Amino acid sequence: MKPIPIEVGRIVVSKAGRDQGRRFVVLEEIDRDFVLVADGKLRTMERPKKKRRKHLKPTLEFAGDAARRLQNGEKIPDHELRAWTSKEEG
Repeated sequence: MKPIPIEVGRIVVSKAGRDQGRRFVVLEEIDRDFVLVADGKLRTMERPKKKRRKHLKPTLEFAGDAARRLQNGEKIPDHELRAWTSKEEG
């Protein structure tokens, strides 16, 4: 089975740090080791969290059309991020 990629728009779960267990949306891929994530509550679009990929567990879920909108330079409202990340994992 192929590993699930950590890419823009994917819902991920933090595996390490004080935000362990919290769900985030991947906003940007910085390089091969780091991504920017936000949840719309503690980490907003204006203040995303820089996380190492190895500290994130990808889910099978995507945040709606977030990838397309982010690639077009659009900002996603925090209430949409909260809606996507508040759903239970599974």
